[in-house]
Amino acid sequence: MKATLPTPHLRSFPSPTPLSFKLSFAFPETRRKSLSISSTPKGTPSPSLAYVPLRVTASSQAASAPTVNLTAIPTEMKAWVYGEYGGVDVLKLDEKVSVPEVKEDEVLIKVAAAALNPVDAKRRQGKFKATDSPLPTVPGYDVAGVVVKVGSQVKELKEGDEVYGNINEKALEGPRQFGSLAQYTAVEEKLLALKPKNLDFAQAAGLPLAIGTAYEGLERTGFSSGKSILVLNGSGGVGSLVIQLAKQVFGASKVAATSSTGKLELLKSLGADLAIDYTKENFEDLPEKFDVVFDAIGQCDRAVKAVKEGGSVVALTGAVTPPGFRFVVTSKGEVLKKLNPYLESGKVKPVVDPRGPFPFTQVVEAFSYIETNRATGKVVIHPIP
Repeated sequence: MKATLPTPHLRSFPSPTPLSFKLSFAFPETRRKSLSISSTPKGTPSPSLAYVPLRVTASSQAASAPTVNLTAIPTEMKAWVYGEYGGVDVLKLDEKVSVPEVKEDEVLIKVAAAALNPVDAKRRQGKFKATDSPLPTVPGYDVAGVVVKVGSQVKELKEGDEVYGNINEKALEGPRQFGSLAQYTAVEEKLLALKPKNLDFAQAAGLPLAIGTAYEGLERTGFSSGKSILVLNGSGGVGSLVIQLAKQVFGASKVAATSSTGKLELLKSLGADLAIDYTKENFEDLPEKFDVVFDAIGQCDRAVKAVKEGGSVVALTGAVTPPGFRFVVTSKGEVLKKLNPYLESGKVKPVVDPRGPFPFTQVVEAFSYIETNRATGKVVIHPIP
């Protein structure tokens, strides 16, 4: 089964100077073996993924852009597709997916890197099929890449711009049928921002949905300078950014966060004043209470015991216990633009899981890994050919 859209009109562009793509990541010397879909047990991470020490990444020089041929945008591309809801086994790599059409307010991006999010897995499992786009679906929310075509109403972006963003304005309400786990994706200009100059594509790809969720969650609580916060799962994709935004952007008086024993130093490096080992102590038993508890793991029933009277509890997943509340992030390019100076100065840093980036051929393995809930920071797919 092929996922198709009407064939787009081709447009000619002047040939640019050839560009190369270079990452600042240090990869393990032994390359991972590619694993076919049929040989990957459902929900089982690859045993070939050896542990690599964690790196909090903020490179001093931006990686150069991937090679992009603007002379002729193809009509077909490689993309990961699923035509039915289910586990990782429904994902198939299709080499003949139609390149999406570009609407007036959209740009077409040659994808350099994409990132996985828990919502990707829940969507594939059919947990919000009532508001989903039609099947077959190309999954993927987060993207970083190069603009190769612009719609007639696009005002700021131009061909050749390096951009990043979450391509779905609403995570659960009619997300795009053609996501970011493909060679090309189309997205509204308002959802994008220029990539921070000091970050490479893999680093930038892991930021948009997570940093937008962290920022909006803090805003919704009325968080401000002088307030204290406890972050549950501070080493995760959202939690690692909540720590940094609370401290560097909002001016928190104290940041506490939880993690397993091996990730306590990471929490401290991100700005946590108090790193709590959840395997050894219960955060709700601490005598100190917090103005805000940001629950990024699904422990709202315990989180409400750690908040001050009149405080706020943000719950991203799991059951919600009053006074906790849940929200679904709204993707905005303006938020990314506002936070770019903090990223470019190094005050806020992306955290990429040390087992990645996963190559484009190993998306099934990457999904199996993220669904173990053991990832540190973001799971990124790169390179995308």
